[in-house]
Amino acid sequence: MNESGPRPSLPVEADGLPMPRRLWAVAAVSVSIAITVLDSSMVNIALPGIARTLGISPASATWLLNAYQLTVVTTLLPLASLGETLGFRPVFLCGFALFGLASLGSALAPDFETLLACRILQGLGSAAVMSLTAGMIRHIYPLRLLGRAIGFNAMVVAVAGASAPSLAAAILTVAPWQALFAVHVPVSLLGIAIGWRSLPDHAGSGRRYDWPSACLNVLTFGPVFLGIDLILHATLPAVLLVLLGLACGTALVRRQLSQPAPLLPIDLLRIRVIAFSVAASICAFSAWYASYVSLPFLLQGAGISTAGTGLIMTPWPLGMAFGAPIAGRLSDRVPTALLCAFGMGAMAVGLGVVASLPLLGNGLIIGAMMALCGAGFGCFSTPNNRTMLSSAPKARAGGAGGMQATARLLGTTLGTTVVGLCFQIAGAGGPRVALLVAIGFALAAGALSLTRRRMG
Repeated sequence: MNESGPRPSLPVEADGLPMPRRLWAVAAVSVSIAITVLDSSMVNIALPGIARTLGISPASATWLLNAYQLTVVTTLLPLASLGETLGFRPVFLCGFALFGLASLGSALAPDFETLLACRILQGLGSAAVMSLTAGMIRHIYPLRLLGRAIGFNAMVVAVAGASAPSLAAAILTVAPWQALFAVHVPVSLLGIAIGWRSLPDHAGSGRRYDWPSACLNVLTFGPVFLGIDLILHATLPAVLLVLLGLACGTALVRRQLSQPAPLLPIDLLRIRVIAFSVAASICAFSAWYASYVSLPFLLQGAGISTAGTGLIMTPWPLGMAFGAPIAGRLSDRVPTALLCAFGMGAMAVGLGVVASLPLLGNGLIIGAMMALCGAGFGCFSTPNNRTMLSSAPKARAGGAGGMQATARLLGTTLGTTVVGLCFQIAGAGGPRVALLVAIGFALAAGALSLTRRRMG
């Protein structure tokens, strides 16, 4: 295929990218997703130092995370829709470039207000990358390799998440916190340079962009997620925010019913296999975060040190990195519903063993159960994501990817909120109660997956 002539849009649409262009495109997407995962995890480690340097309270410093997360969750679907309109490649690369520029601004920020503004811009750039990653993968790989592709992507996410704390600690031992942002700049430039020539030339639909729906989407997800975050600390304002979000959401849904390719992908949710996969994804991510947030409290409450807790929990992301690519390969040949149900069953078993064991003196067993939970989650997420992408029309891959990312964020937010509620209601027994709730979420995800099997 001669790439010096007109770009091969039709073959790309038919069966992915040719080799070796496919490998370069995979590299570009992998760099983008790894750097965004590393950013969100590494900033956590730096928050105390940022607070001291800028002379702000720890509560104010947490807004560097909250503002980033709110920006991501409110713009995922609008940017996925924009990618379908203008084409994935320009929106993806512009988002990557914005992330890199905002990282530079964060490294040079002289005060908290400037840093906060740059974090919001970073969130906007990250949302463009996250919302279109799945759609990009759908166009990079042929359909017969889609499960393998999603498995590899999940492995990249797991490895980046597992290495983020150690990498951040290593950087902070030799440089100030600004270096955590500065390091993103050359990596972003590298990813953009690779992606400029290799990413698929998906032609946008050219339809008019639905700005009113985009605004309603922000006014729906922003207040709802902010209200959920504040529910334990400021109940009345939180409830009012959630009600505002639900009112805007009602208006958004009513507007979307008449759209041929709606920004809020209710057309895809009419496909029952996709709807059940989305519901299972929300439950699975709720299970992951409810357990992952409560486990350190449970382990340290039993007398295990902070270092010991970190060591015991390390096998979880390693298990994900091991299980996700294997499940990806299997999902191209084995019914995905069975793989998803098996993965959630394994996660429920692992959490059940941890909840029933005396924690002191059983570090090896608990570590093994963490690996089982991680592998189980990887065995669920890859086939489930494959089902969402492959069941959607290829022209709606952007909407499917945005919906996938939104389900993930909704699940992680729900899981974290449930942990807070368990702590408030059950007191000292809160971590164990939260772990039991996580088991319930995992079983629900497995049951939804098995129900989906009867749909074909």
